[in-house]
Amino acid sequence: MPAVATASSLEEKIRSRTAVVGVVGLGYVGLPLAAGFARAGFPVVGFDIDSAKVSSLAANRSYIAHIPDSILEELHRDRRFVATSEFSRLEEVDAILVCVPTPLTPHREPDLSYIESTAKQIALAARPGQLVVLESTTYPGTTEEILLPALESAGLVIDRDFYLAFSPEREDPNNPDFTLENIPKVVGGVTPRSGELAAMLYGSVVRRVVPVASARVAEAAKLVENIFRSVNIAFVNELKICFDRMGIDVWDVLDAASTKPFGFMRFDPGPGWGGHCIPVDPFYLTWKAREHGVSTRFIELAGEINTRMPEWVVGKLADALNERSRSLKGSKILILGVAYKRNVDDIRESPALEIIEMLRSRGADVAYHDPHVPKLHKTRRHDLTLASTPLTGESVSESDAVVIVTDHDGVDYRTVTDNARLILDTRSALRKRRIACPPGVLVSA
Repeated sequence: MPAVATASSLEEKIRSRTAVVGVVGLGYVGLPLAAGFARAGFPVVGFDIDSAKVSSLAANRSYIAHIPDSILEELHRDRRFVATSEFSRLEEVDAILVCVPTPLTPHREPDLSYIESTAKQIALAARPGQLVVLESTTYPGTTEEILLPALESAGLVIDRDFYLAFSPEREDPNNPDFTLENIPKVVGGVTPRSGELAAMLYGSVVRRVVPVASARVAEAAKLVENIFRSVNIAFVNELKICFDRMGIDVWDVLDAASTKPFGFMRFDPGPGWGGHCIPVDPFYLTWKAREHGVSTRFIELAGEINTRMPEWVVGKLADALNERSRSLKGSKILILGVAYKRNVDDIRESPALEIIEMLRSRGADVAYHDPHVPKLHKTRRHDLTLASTPLTGESVSESDAVVIVTDHDGVDYRTVTDNARLILDTRSALRKRRIACPPGVLVSA
């Protein structure tokens, strides 16, 4: 089929919403994206290598807290969504949106194995007339260096047989103010025509599409967004340590600085960084920069500061116990919150996991309570066999210390303040909620 006819056919399918959208990777990014296209009227096929996820979706059981079962029931009732582990079915779809993990290796280098394996699967099933868009966060050049050669190896020619673009995910789990529909969508094509078709597809489900000059620009923009947060989080974390030594409350300082109506943007300190993006993305750029002979010292320093924060929290706890004639070894420690951020069930790269392991290695008896995470599952770097313990006056009073790592809203903090011997608050959770503590119980960390 001529290039013009191929593109025109795909355009018509997008306009009429008959284009079959395939979403590869049904995790925290892919499943909401699949649901968004299906609810906008597109037929959607979701792909995942995890058969347990596919079975759960088929039974209308969501494994992501902010995607209720009712949405899956709606999509299945209208026959707009099906999940599968059969990647041969990629041949059936018109647009393939790739939302697979891009973690780091133990040496903090990019692990592109998921993208590489997905590219091979797409190449095996590819047919003329398809649009492929990578959404996974990665270093500039990945779309052209991995996906493009894979598709060309199948004998396909870009802008004649297929179209290729990058559009970074911008997902803020459990934030009702920002959804797929109202978050601006950056889109960059490997070719101008590819960018136009990708922008047209996303324009069917989001209010504002932001076309950029190339896939590389879109890839770089995503890294800049998250490195900006990483650097500023490191900045306030370093300030916290500095002001702590000076006997100054960093939260008082930030409250005062935040009154300036210009030239200041507030970031709050914490026990470290978490989630899939911020602890990972900076290292994708630093790795790629070294390939070009550039040393990104500022970005790497921010990573070092944020990575060390769990160690600082454990040291602060040990000092607080020591002042009360208690040793960390043999102490019962209750961790409040193991998810990486407030009000979600996502534990990827959570600083709580590092803190628990450090406490255990120093002989502490550790338990946790998290209303969103009933049980800790194995991650790439941690294998903690723990289940959430009920938060009661007894469980708090039996603990030598309570450490607030994640400040979920659905926690009875008054039970904590009424019964705790020692509270280490890494998020200023009690201050923000104006909950008073008995004298000598609360330690800010």
